[in-house]
Amino acid sequence: MTEPLRVAATEFARNFAKYQDEAISAKVISVTSHGRVVGGYLSASELAHYEMLKRKEREILTVGELDDETVAAIRGAEYGAIAK
Repeated sequence: MTEPLRVAATEFARNFAKYQDEAISAKVISVTSHGRVVGGYLSASELAHYEMLKRKEREILTVGELDDETVAAIRGAEYGAIAK
C-alpha cells in the first residue's frame, strides 16, 4: 500500500479545493499539525470502503448473552470441520 499524502493543516485549509481533487488519486490525505497526524481526508471511494469495513466488524458477545442453542452448537463443534 502506498504512503498517504501528508499535508500541514494550514496548507490543507488554505488549499482545500486542490486537496479535495488530489484525494481522488491519492485516496487518503493525512493532515498534520506540528509534525503529527491530527486527521485525514478520504476520497469518496475510500470512505465507502471504510464504511463497508465498519459494517463487517465482528460483534463481541459474552457467553452469558448466548442462547442455549448457540452454546450447544459451540460445544458440539469440531476443530477444522466445515459447518453445514
